[in-house]
Amino acid sequence: MAGKYRQNTFFAFFRRLFKRPLPRIAFFLLVFIILAVLFGPFITRYDAITPDFAAARQPPSIDHLLGTDDIGRDILARILVGGRVSLAAAVVPLTIAISIGIPLGLIAGLMKGWVDDVIMRVLDALLSFPRIILIIAIAGVLGPNLINALVAIGIVQIAPLARLTRGLTLSTSEEEYVTVARALGASDFRIMLFHILPNILAPLIVTISLNVGGIILAEATLSFLGLGIQPPNPSWGSMVAVGNRYIQTYPWISLVPGTAIFLTVISVNLLGDGLRDAMDPYLKSRA
Repeated sequence: MAGKYRQNTFFAFFRRLFKRPLPRIAFFLLVFIILAVLFGPFITRYDAITPDFAAARQPPSIDHLLGTDDIGRDILARILVGGRVSLAAAVVPLTIAISIGIPLGLIAGLMKGWVDDVIMRVLDALLSFPRIILIIAIAGVLGPNLINALVAIGIVQIAPLARLTRGLTLSTSEEEYVTVARALGASDFRIMLFHILPNILAPLIVTISLNVGGIILAEATLSFLGLGIQPPNPSWGSMVAVGNRYIQTYPWISLVPGTAIFLTVISVNLLGDGLRDAMDPYLKSRA
């Protein structure tokens, strides 16, 4: 009976998520992009790294569906390979932020006192700087490569996620079931793991999903500035930077990767909006 209830709840959630057309379109577009960048490089017949100066700056054609760049590399092949960087840009920083930010927020919200004060002062210091400036500064100190860029983005994501987790923990820790668990002798660790965390996951998941687009955009910005992945390896941001020099004469060199960034970010944001609406208690009651 419990299994059937969970199954019905699962399907009801997806019905709410896909009730509106925009999240549905965003979901399928995002799935298409992910499958394309994962399997596309094995299908295309062009090398994304090796230049072909004889084919430099060719417009889209039968031979090169999206054209070639300034040194003759097939843009479609580079889009597919560079898309993997964008996927990594979403996964690696979020892993860093989740593994550090959520535990910090739980500890600060439950322990309170001087522990809360110390953690929050450090987080407030990080939040006092504009995010993109802080990301550029950290990436510049660590050095210009992809791993350092993703670490820099992850570090900057820790503070807002920890602050949100702390606020949710403070409100949830006053609930009756937490008081009962504490009266029965449950440890702080057990209360955090089994009583508080499961009840704050929904808003955390929504917030994390809404941040994915910004993270992809941040990686593209770092690559555009030369602080991300280094040539000749492609990323969408670095491809836009290269094409920026030819925007008036050979616009496809920068417009194609720019469009890829736009479609990915807008798909993630629309899907995040759909998740927020599907998990909203008020909307659930009306669904």
